[in-house]
Amino acid sequence: QACTFPCQCPSQPLQCPAGTSHVWDACGCCKVCARQLGELCSLHRPCDHHKGLYCDFSKIHRGSGICLAHEGATCDLLGKIYLNGESFQPTCKLQCICMDGAIGCIPLCSDDLRLPSPECPNPRRVKFHNKCCEEWVCEEGSENRFGTAMAVFREDPAHKPELNNLQENCLVQTTEWSACSRSCGMGISSRVTNNNPQCRLEKEARLCMVRPCDLSMEKTKKGKKCLRTPKQRQSLHFEFSGCTSTRSYRPRFCGSCSDGRCCTPFLTSTMDVEFRCPEGDFFQRKMMFIKMCSCHYDCPRDNDIFLATYHRRMIGDHV
Repeated sequence: QACTFPCQCPSQPLQCPAGTSHVWDACGCCKVCARQLGELCSLHRPCDHHKGLYCDFSKIHRGSGICLAHEGATCDLLGKIYLNGESFQPTCKLQCICMDGAIGCIPLCSDDLRLPSPECPNPRRVKFHNKCCEEWVCEEGSENRFGTAMAVFREDPAHKPELNNLQENCLVQTTEWSACSRSCGMGISSRVTNNNPQCRLEKEARLCMVRPCDLSMEKTKKGKKCLRTPKQRQSLHFEFSGCTSTRSYRPRFCGSCSDGRCCTPFLTSTMDVEFRCPEGDFFQRKMMFIKMCSCHYDCPRDNDIFLATYHRRMIGDHV
């Protein structure tokens, strides 16, 4: 009865706080910012179901409720306990959430890099006293501390790059993909590249899965101590943030060793994967597909973003 048709949604684009999902209201009309743990909720202000939250109408009357979390494990970070579904900021640079014993975080500060360019020959990151995140400033007249080897544009004294031919004069620089953020299940891998029309160094991200967390490993052959790159016998659908890939895949995963070594991706490719959400939305994400794994003793530590000491890179990427 509270729904009115045709739907009338705000013309302004939806802007939600970092880490907050966009969800449909109960009428299926408009996307709204999902309510978080402990906040008031209603049919028009639903709770963030991606985080296991639901609207409990038993404690508050007049069509309003309060967002509670389904039963799940708590999280312990540096001696402090967080409830399942609780959002928190361990530092001003991170927004985190506890999800059934696991902690997930997104950065609140931009992690972009910047190389010398005609309009900013000497970029430098500066920490301001009243701000949490560092910001880029351009110094003029000082010595170029990056050196000529880091030049983004081709050295051609005949003409300086104009906006319409930046790409033509751009020296494309791309780093290797970083190691996957999780040793099992869906994680994130990133790299930096300036392969874009503005020739601007930007951070790219792709989904990655080194192996499913419930992967049952085959027995290694006699005399072998590692099963390096097993391939799925059955096709599977990838899941990400409550959404499922529209088609099935038979990906390769990294295996395991019995001699203390670990297996991680070595040769990978990147493909676009389309996901469909329960609300009916579709979106695409780049995703890593493993071609070959390598087994080695340079093993990552337990998957913890606060103890990230693992820096092995993946090479041979072909989009």
